[in-house]
This record gives sequence, C-alpha cells and structure tokens, in this order.
Amino acid sequence: MSLEYPDFIDPKKAAEGHRTFSGTIALSRMQRLKDFLAKDDGEARFTATFEKDSLVGVRVQIEVDAALWLICQSSLEPYQEAVSRSSQLGVIEDISLEGLLPEGYEAILADHGRISFLVMVEDELLLALPQVPRNPDLPPMDAEPGEAEPVGLSPLQQPGQLPGSQIRQQPFAGLADQLKAFASNSKKTTGAGKK
Repeated sequence: MSLEYPDFIDPKKAAEGHRTFSGTIALSRMQRLKDFLAKDDGEARFTATFEKDSLVGVRVQIEVDAALWLICQSSLEPYQEAVSRSSQLGVIEDISLEGLLPEGYEAILADHGRISFLVMVEDELLLALPQVPRNPDLPPMDAEPGEAEPVGLSPLQQPGQLPGSQIRQQPFAGLADQLKAFASNSKKTTGAGKK
C-alpha cells in the first residue's frame, strides 16, 4: 500500500485545502470485491481530488485503474480485465440525502465526518465490473465464414432458410389472422343467440 495518503480523511478539511491524494491499494484488502475475483493478486491505482462545491458541499473527483482477475463466462477460465473508472462523488453525512445529489454525482457517505480511501476505491471497482465477464482475446461468439454451422434448425429458423442467415423475429405476425378468426366466431355466436 502506498503511504501517500492516510487510511481515513476529513473530506471538509481536504476540500478546504484543495488536496489531491494518489496511491495504490492491494486488491486483497477489498473484502467485498474479492467475492467477484478469480484471485486477488495486484493492486488498484487511484487519484482523488477534494474541492468545495456550491451544489453538494464537498466534491471528490476520483479516478481508479486496476487489472482484475475475473472468470470468463464463455471459457470459464480466469483472465485479466483492465478496468478504468472516473467519477464525481458528492460527500453526504446521511444516506437519506443521496437522492438530493444533482445529476452526474454519486454519493460517498462520510462516517462520523470521515471517509476511507479503501471504501471509495473499492466502490469504484465494484461499479466498473462487467455484467458478463468475457475474455476479449477469445474469438467472437458469432460463427466465422467457413466454420461449421450447427446441425439442425434453430427454433426460430424456418424450413428452407439457409443456415447462418439472419432471422427476423416477427412475434405478432399471425396476430391479425387470429383476431379476424376470433371476431368471425364472436359474430356467429351472438347471431345464433338472437334467433
């Protein structure tokens, strides 16, 4: 861990002094993030700048970079995902004030008037995680020309359609015919009741 910053800081005092802190934090210290990692090797690099802000009181501009070991959901093998995130944080004293932050700001909660760089950086990395981790070095999921196509028709493929051709889904294609048939049956039923 870099010694260029304290573990905790008073955001108001840091904003008054227009302070900027930077350093690294070991990924192994981030307990919430570790649940998503294949292994917790490495560290996150960050820069955080504190300023007074007329809209939110104290604003923190933070930038975080890391290489995270994730499990690829295509190959089920570990790979390194390079993540980079930049955010504007508004410091709040109570979680109920989160909804009052202007658009473009995310909340960071000051616990007893101080915030933790570890928590701030870990929050940014959690938000930077891909929804479906996939190794970018793998070939595209679509079949390349010349590759063997799967045998048999897909559920949406019509007989006579060439394998691999684009299928346009038309979920309401037969709806008009069904409505006409329903209307026709309704008229017959109501007409029979009038006799």
